[in-house]
Amino acid sequence: DQIEAMTMADKIVVMQSGNIEQIGSPIDLYDRPDNIFVAGFIGSPAMNFFTGRCDGATFVTGGGQSIPFGRDIGAAAGREAVLGVRPEDLTFAGDGQQDGPLFRTEVRIVEPTGPEEHVIASFEGEEMVAVLRGRHGLKSGEAAAFAAEPGKLHLFDAGSGKRII
Repeated sequence: DQIEAMTMADKIVVMQSGNIEQIGSPIDLYDRPDNIFVAGFIGSPAMNFFTGRCDGATFVTGGGQSIPFGRDIGAAAGREAVLGVRPEDLTFAGDGQQDGPLFRTEVRIVEPTGPEEHVIASFEGEEMVAVLRGRHGLKSGEAAAFAAEPGKLHLFDAGSGKRII
């Protein structure tokens, strides 16, 4: 089981179809996955993924939303890419009037778990999951913005699935 492996192992080997995808400590695999497969495999709920392209220090989604990276992603400029963000790295951004990476969504489902809320939202027609500490009073059908620290965003090449940053 993944939780057991993450808490007890010194090293984890992630394999797909008999091929080694990545070997590393649990924290290395979680914080710096080598590719989309490892990023989606490690963590629960799974990492959110969105397609788009790189433009300077910004990721532009297929629907045209700009997500600033806070650092230059020049080597990937103009390339098709996949942006990844873990549900627990998202925070509720209220009215969305703040700086930094922002995801403007429509709330679909709110699952209160006691100390947290699992929010399932629609971001440009794709499902996005946010795990939020506390209670925010979000309701199905309403608009909500979620923020992430730039350092918590992951970027992968759309063709190869390999990590860009």
